[in-house]
Amino acid sequence: MKDSTVLVHLIRGPLLESLHRGHAAVVDNEGRLLYSAGNPDTVTFARSSAKPLQALPVLESGAARRFGITPKEIALLCASHNGEEEHIDTAAGLLAKLGLGEEALQCGPHDPFRPAAARKLAEQGRKPSRLHNNCSGKHSGMLALSLQLGAPVDTYMETDHPVQRLMLETVASMSGTATDRIPLGTDGCGVPVFGLALTSLARAFARLGKPDGLADARRDACLQVLDALRSHPFQLAGTDRYDTRLIEVTGGRIIGKMGAEGVFALTVPEHGIGLALKVEDGAARALYPAVTEALKQADLLRPAELEALASFHKPDVTNWAGRVVGRIEPVLQLQKA
Repeated sequence: MKDSTVLVHLIRGPLLESLHRGHAAVVDNEGRLLYSAGNPDTVTFARSSAKPLQALPVLESGAARRFGITPKEIALLCASHNGEEEHIDTAAGLLAKLGLGEEALQCGPHDPFRPAAARKLAEQGRKPSRLHNNCSGKHSGMLALSLQLGAPVDTYMETDHPVQRLMLETVASMSGTATDRIPLGTDGCGVPVFGLALTSLARAFARLGKPDGLADARRDACLQVLDALRSHPFQLAGTDRYDTRLIEVTGGRIIGKMGAEGVFALTVPEHGIGLALKVEDGAARALYPAVTEALKQADLLRPAELEALASFHKPDVTNWAGRVVGRIEPVLQLQKA
């Protein structure tokens, strides 16, 4: 990636030990660039940041209404969850409404993201199931959409499947990008993932937050996603996770979603603003400090909210004994457009 800028320093003792470069874009729902860092037109895979957008066709199609999908379950459709008991119960309940078991999920199993949940499984002598996959909610939504469209449920991950075509069209429409201009890759959970300019990803989130001028069904779906995430932020991520805390701390005034390899996108609905950020080397440790600092510089966080997010904004670096030996410090500078 070219024209990146330094976003975050890692300080240990008297030295700058490491640094992380990247890019950011802040836009309004008309696509106007408000602030940037690095190259705001950098194209990167949206990864799991796209999940709230991918939930929209499940609602627009009537699948959510047909299967009685609740706001709590809608929040899980958008999630990269910790694999805690509440997440597993919600995913299992959603699949039951579809008349399917966890074997229908093609995302594969992995250990819960939350160490305490992984330890509990191990202590019980149990192996993680597909429900523990952080993407089990998204995949359940894709199965619901397959049933609604009368499409095969055993091939729902394939690029030419009606579900994946509809997901691509939705992301393209929300971001203002032609479908043939969106590079496709394969995400960690096996489904297609979308390449977007940061300005386009930020615009999609700005429109999600303030869906003025969109078709009625799309507008209603956006509002349902926002309401679900405000009401059930725990489902989006879980204990000690930034995505959940950002909603809780701001009372739902800001809603954001992380993606693998250092991606984050968020919306500030009251202002019709979207922000997208990419850490160039994909380092997760740099992501939340950079996002929080960008929100601060754009004057989108109140002082009490910034204080409540301090452990994400400028986290300590500790050694194995738990002693503080350094700090992670955001240094990005947003430039006004």
